[in-house]
Amino acid sequence: MSFLMDHMTWMEFNEKKEESVVILPIGSTEQHGPHLPLSVDTVIAKEFSIALAKQINGMVAPTLSYGYKSQPLSGGGPLFPGTIDLNGETLIKLVEDILCELVKDGVKKILVLNAHFENEAFVLEAIDLVSNKYKDKVTIVETNWWDPMPEDVIDKVFDEVKFPGWAFEHAAITETSLMLYFAEELVHMDRMVDTKGATPCAYHKYPIEKSTIPESGVLATARTSTAEKGKIIVDSVLKELVSIVNEAF
Repeated sequence: MSFLMDHMTWMEFNEKKEESVVILPIGSTEQHGPHLPLSVDTVIAKEFSIALAKQINGMVAPTLSYGYKSQPLSGGGPLFPGTIDLNGETLIKLVEDILCELVKDGVKKILVLNAHFENEAFVLEAIDLVSNKYKDKVTIVETNWWDPMPEDVIDKVFDEVKFPGWAFEHAAITETSLMLYFAEELVHMDRMVDTKGATPCAYHKYPIEKSTIPESGVLATARTSTAEKGKIIVDSVLKELVSIVNEAF
């Protein structure tokens, strides 16, 4: 049986819509250095959602593959060809419309799984608007894959390299390891650059200067990334996501 909503007929969806949690994965189309594809956030969002749906007998809505603009020191996307960004207002309306359509169809439980750092504020705004509109007709929960990660897992993954913080963990060890686990065929380890990373800055300056971010687009080293570390992340986070679903719904 498929857990993907777009693989179902409308009758199959109709049978499950009220009891099942519908998971909406949200990613982005953004540069991730020379060794990872533009689809990193989208792949991770979708694969986590499928894995979760299998455990909770949920349904996975079609993945949103565009997101809000990444900032220079948490992705630097606008400086690189191939990055397709949405304005904040566009993302809010897009997510709001999709959530509204799910509610109109009779869905009562929705989990939004975000995998792009900058999306969160706009996604939460959309959820707030929908929640205010439909009140207790629907319960909507938003989360990601990094916040639920147990501290001891971070220690296991960053066993040789110091954890640089989530903003700088862009195209670095966690995302590279997850992609090696989820979609190894899209990873080009031979093209990986061992960058020293970007320099932290306490302000944002516009227009954005290219010198703000390394030429490779990688903010911290991806050295020591492995599929095994990806599995450690997935196994631990998936357990936490199941707990979130059980508690929230």
